[in-house]
Amino acid sequence: MHIDNFEAKTYRHDFRNIKDAAVPRLTDFTDYADAHAHFTKDALWALFDGDRTQLNIGHECLDRHDRDVTAVRIAHADGRDEAFTFGELADGSNRFANYLRRRGVAPGERAAIMLEPSLPFYLTQFGAMKAGCVAVPLFTLFGPDGLRLRVDDCAPKLLVTTADLAPLAAGISGLETVIADASFLAELETESPAFEPATSGDDMAMYQYTSGTTRALPEAVKHRHRAVVTVMIAALYGTGIRPGDRFLCPASPAWGHGLWHGTVAPLALGVPVASYAGKFDPGRLMKAIQDYGITNISAAATHYRMMKNSGEAPKYRFAVEKLSFTGEPIDSDTAAWTEETFGVPVCSIYGTTEIGVILTDYPGAADHVVKPGSLGRPVPGVELAVHDRDGKPCPPDVIGEIVMRRRDGWFPTKDLGRIDADGYYFHAGRADDVIISAGYTMSAVEIEDVLLKHPDVEEAAVIGVADETRGQVVKAFIVSNRGGGDAFREELQEFTASRLSRHEYPRRIDFVDALPKTPAGKVNRKTLRDAESARNEKDET
Repeated sequence: MHIDNFEAKTYRHDFRNIKDAAVPRLTDFTDYADAHAHFTKDALWALFDGDRTQLNIGHECLDRHDRDVTAVRIAHADGRDEAFTFGELADGSNRFANYLRRRGVAPGERAAIMLEPSLPFYLTQFGAMKAGCVAVPLFTLFGPDGLRLRVDDCAPKLLVTTADLAPLAAGISGLETVIADASFLAELETESPAFEPATSGDDMAMYQYTSGTTRALPEAVKHRHRAVVTVMIAALYGTGIRPGDRFLCPASPAWGHGLWHGTVAPLALGVPVASYAGKFDPGRLMKAIQDYGITNISAAATHYRMMKNSGEAPKYRFAVEKLSFTGEPIDSDTAAWTEETFGVPVCSIYGTTEIGVILTDYPGAADHVVKPGSLGRPVPGVELAVHDRDGKPCPPDVIGEIVMRRRDGWFPTKDLGRIDADGYYFHAGRADDVIISAGYTMSAVEIEDVLLKHPDVEEAAVIGVADETRGQVVKAFIVSNRGGGDAFREELQEFTASRLSRHEYPRRIDFVDALPKTPAGKVNRKTLRDAESARNEKDET
């Protein structure tokens, strides 16, 4: 179905008592100062129909909004476009909730969903949560081992996937596989479109697996229905979502950014979303940004870098007003290209799985200046600091560990950073990304940023490797169409040393065809470190 009405409208169902009219509506404020002046937990809850005793993510995202307004647009890699209204998704997800009940899937039991953005994805994801079941979105590029490990961990009653992916689940005992094809959608049409969610804020809504390897399965992050309230902090101050936006997030909804920031949060505010399905193509994405009239984009740094490297941006015209990125630092050249291309600065969103989003650049705030390379400033209601190894506050511009105040003290983020005199935070890499060589402390992120400025460097990753003389030295892994060789290696070393300091450059450089990445698209330095350690152990034997 294709629908041209892409404006955001909302209205309230009688899902709970009318909210206190005296509580300020946080979506009415865009400035940094107003954000901190008006933010309260009560004001956050006032954005929703539900409360702690009666809350359902599916209802908040679909049921309470104008049924005739487009909720989701999907840009397919093959050039197709699809669009579905809030009404279509509300009714279809209700049908899937009834489908689960009829098949005996009880509240609290898991329903795994291994689909690209599509009508079946949205119906099953939200329908499972409406039914009180636990939705488990899974990445479509998992292999059989990756799928089996996660299925063994969460024990879903059924897996909804495509015919192409279904063989991956063959032989998994006790798992029913449902093929999300035309027959499945036809079967859903026989179910009632009426369903009343009966969940509380404390009921489990979703299991989400982080982007790890099959050798070391990450523990599932378990989200309750009240997580829709918490994520609104990231929506308001990280992506800057407000009613009237036309929002796009190309990240897979199997991962946190694409799922929570890119899908749940905007829909909960009645803001229509655009998603991307299939193999990523930067030109296809930019065409969707143009054709859909997108005004607000939130993507991974890699997405912006790939758009820059494609050279195709001049073909398109954009109407973007807000930009944000997350997942990993964005190199300065890509940040500059993004601002030049779209006309607004790209804003950082920083957080971790354990503590949520804590630093942002407040997209759309006229009184917040975006500093290049900065993570931004703390979100309302959060107290942060940078501590040294002894747990003492670091002076301005001195690198330490970013920590967050909790009731029982300071909680470590395991990320290094510094604060400048204006209260802006800057990332200095993960704690295990710090390289100490001959007494000098160096940041892998900083060195990578310089290497990416070289015109012949497509991608770069930096780690510390063991060295008998210096303890550690910097090693870089470079992807380049130019190829390798000693002359290019020396050129890159001088290029880096002349821009940072004479000791701060990669003493070792390997030219590689590709960098290892997590399924979410981040460079996986741990894989590089593990491979280097294994290589050293082999050399010693």
